[in-house]
Amino acid sequence: MQRRDFLSAALGAGALSLLSPTLAVAAPAAGRYQRLLILIELKGGNDGLNTVIPHADPAYYALRPEIGIKPEGLIVLDEKSALHKSLEPLMPLWGGGEMAIMQGVGYPQPNLSHFRSIEIWDTASKSDEYLQQGWLTRVFKQYPAPQDFSADALVVGSADLGPVAGGARAIALQDPAAFNRNARLAQAMQTPGGGALAHVLKVERDIAQAARSIGTKTPTTRTLKTVFPDSGFGRTCKAACDTLASAPNIAVMRLTLGGFDTHQNQLGTHANLLKQFADGVVALQSALTELGRWDDALILSYSEFGRRPKQNQSAGTDHGTVAPHFAFGGGVQGGMYGHTPSLAELDDSGNLKHVIDFHSVYATVMERWWELPSEPLLGARFPSLGIV
Repeated sequence: MQRRDFLSAALGAGALSLLSPTLAVAAPAAGRYQRLLILIELKGGNDGLNTVIPHADPAYYALRPEIGIKPEGLIVLDEKSALHKSLEPLMPLWGGGEMAIMQGVGYPQPNLSHFRSIEIWDTASKSDEYLQQGWLTRVFKQYPAPQDFSADALVVGSADLGPVAGGARAIALQDPAAFNRNARLAQAMQTPGGGALAHVLKVERDIAQAARSIGTKTPTTRTLKTVFPDSGFGRTCKAACDTLASAPNIAVMRLTLGGFDTHQNQLGTHANLLKQFADGVVALQSALTELGRWDDALILSYSEFGRRPKQNQSAGTDHGTVAPHFAFGGGVQGGMYGHTPSLAELDDSGNLKHVIDFHSVYATVMERWWELPSEPLLGARFPSLGIV
């Protein structure tokens, strides 16, 4: 097999980011990245108003006469907010103080294009700013993970590297078995040379190193007893946790659950997606607890935008602005953060105004979770949240 053919095959099964980060002068700190970050992307734009529901606001039902969640479909949290009934598996986490809800997460001058808005989230840019690297890539460039880590990040469920694009040691793993078979062909060659050849050889070495820990069981590999849901997202969660069992030295995992672009016939589709999400999070909790990682894992959900408050003519919702997002983990300070955006004070386009800037969520990861300064990496000062 020619080297370029091998790379094509290996990258097709599980892609290793071809750009390794330039090491910064800051010394790596292994302890910092022992605190695992797990991002769950709700791809397509999750309808926040049917996820965390302002059940006491009559405007909600006026705007959504067909798709508003009826009282029997609610899990009431307080006098203002309720969860969709499909999220019922999460209630033990809520009751145990290990689940936080961040209300009204968005950003100024929101963009309603899927492609541009997720780019803004992935790069932590302003709405009129274009950045080439993912926000986590910039973190790892300035504060590298130890070189003996299997990877900076593992991406499961999508070939798109998102927040670790543009230079992180990131692996997009869609088929762990196929990745392992192909990566075994990599030889950690020591051939001298420079330029493109040296770069290709380094890629081969990185793939071989990743394969040794990610695809190969060792005597210390844990066999998980957790039963994962029989769903697409359940299998994504299983692949991620199986990988973590054999390769614990990974700083970030990004998982993707797609299908949230609910322009028509939303009720059934959305209920199913929320059930997959909730069941997946519960399975993650079980597996992370087995691995002794629940207390040092922070799970965060995100989506490129929310949906419009007013339903459309197809019993669905069109692209909107803000949405609530969740945090889970043994170290999470549970409860409600921010507040429900007002349905009486919509913007000129009839969309919700943001309450929490999503950059504050990222600042929280950097400052409170990894104890890193956030302002140089985000380009401005954003207040962190007390979720951890």
